[in-house]
Amino acid sequence: MLPSIESIKQQRLKINMTQKELASLVGVSTSMINQIESGRSAPSYNTAKKVFEVLATKESETSTHNAGQLCSRDIVKLKPSNTLHEAIKKMHNASISQIPIFDGSVPVGVISDSGIVGHYENGNIEIAKKIKVEDIMEPTPPVVDVDTPASTLAPLIKYSKCILVRKGSKIFGIITASDTLKMME
Repeated sequence: MLPSIESIKQQRLKINMTQKELASLVGVSTSMINQIESGRSAPSYNTAKKVFEVLATKESETSTHNAGQLCSRDIVKLKPSNTLHEAIKKMHNASISQIPIFDGSVPVGVISDSGIVGHYENGNIEIAKKIKVEDIMEPTPPVVDVDTPASTLAPLIKYSKCILVRKGSKIFGIITASDTLKMME
């Protein structure tokens, strides 16, 4: 699935690329890029794909941040055997909206506020004390290396609750949607 065609101009301007430069790298005319950006022409799937590939490549070349710089080193964790009640308390106390689930040092899932809402019926604390995190956790979030360019993280965070950052064989940090806002500074 490709990003929105309407985002092409914004992405191009963000990396200080001209329409002429983009057109040359994509293999189309400057007029075609102008028509796509203004909404007067819809590109073929292959042209759109090439445009987004070129923009992503150029953005990663100009990005000065990486995952290791953006991540929070303070990871709040839970075990699969923790209860829903314990998850809710940890989220509330830490003012966070998701917690990765670890079996030892291995990430096995994530639990989020949106995932909890459907299981925390009528605020019944007794039910929340009986439900195990492993029974309602979502799939393991993506894991990237500390040197992963920051520009590649925003698309990942759109489809997952968080991103775990690995340094060597150990989980080093966590990136949430709010951390990706640092890239816009």
